[in-house]
Amino acid sequence: MERTIFEEEHEMFRKAYRTFLEREMVPHRDEWTRDEIVPREVFAKAGESGFVSMAVPEEFGGPGMADFRYSQVVVEELCSADLLPHGLGMTLHTDVCLPYFLDYCTPEQQARWLPGIASGELITAVAMTEPGIGSDLASMSTTAIRDGDTYVLNGSKTFITNGINADLVIVAAKTDPTQRHKGMSLVVVERGMEGFERGRNLDKVGMHAQDTAELFFSDVRVPVENRIGEEGEGVLLLVKNLPQERLSIAMTGVAHARALLSWTIEYAKERTAFGQPIGSFQNSRFKLAEMETEITIGEAFIDRCVLALNEGTLTAEEASMAKWWCTELQKRVADTCVQLHGGYGYMNEYAVARGWTDARVTSIYGGTTEIMKEIIGRSMGF
Repeated sequence: MERTIFEEEHEMFRKAYRTFLEREMVPHRDEWTRDEIVPREVFAKAGESGFVSMAVPEEFGGPGMADFRYSQVVVEELCSADLLPHGLGMTLHTDVCLPYFLDYCTPEQQARWLPGIASGELITAVAMTEPGIGSDLASMSTTAIRDGDTYVLNGSKTFITNGINADLVIVAAKTDPTQRHKGMSLVVVERGMEGFERGRNLDKVGMHAQDTAELFFSDVRVPVENRIGEEGEGVLLLVKNLPQERLSIAMTGVAHARALLSWTIEYAKERTAFGQPIGSFQNSRFKLAEMETEITIGEAFIDRCVLALNEGTLTAEEASMAKWWCTELQKRVADTCVQLHGGYGYMNEYAVARGWTDARVTSIYGGTTEIMKEIIGRSMGF
């Protein structure tokens, strides 16, 4: 079945982006995996070529391409090039953080931040999760208490993607600790603010090239002009942005599954056992056929969701369906592909081994599978 979602301009963008990856990122893949971080200058190089923050308007130095299909091309090419953990920080910057600055910031804030975000010189992150609370954001203990023209920010966050590299961190904090959801606001903490410290770059099972950090705030004075939205609107703004965030994770999941399958098909044609290619055995063919079918179905739903997002009609429930199903599919495909590779599938020199460990976290971050099912279930009247 031919996919019809992409037009000529998307394929031109794909070709240019693939060339960028092969020139600027693929040769450094192993080095950045060992270092557990992608150098900051890579963001700037991508920004210079228009490959991050594509939706930033031209008046702020961006490409002005407010079409989520370009983000879809980005994740497909990253996965195909075995660069999922290396590009995760860029997709978070573009797909998850950017909408807060585009949709909820004042004109003054946009003029101050968007040019650097578009160029890749200002790397972004969003800090919600705290030690011990998981998805229960209403129970967060980080506070931002107003004192004149500033907020005094105290607390800590963990599992923050881009935590080491970030220049602008959107921090969810309680501006009214007596309230739960209604007491939460969003403030932007900037690199170099006194009292803002980064902890260790966390040692993860997979996603080794992606910096993931603990963040600490000790009496950080954040100007009131760095607040996004009004006081108490934090949860509302987070909820509005979650469908796009979850769709980004979902389309990455199905793109990564497609890449894993393509590597496995190639291996199954070359590797022989008992005098014939392993792909010629019935069990192998059945497994490959199952994955091909499920991935094709997943791609069809993702394409539909991307178009709905462009039209402004994607619902939280649909994004939750995409997120849980495609990330669980990604894990199933990764595990099956490792099995079909046999012992070589457990060797880190093979992309499927790296992909197996990288895939495990995707059904956790951005909202666990269980939370996604809860959102869907509640929408059904239960």
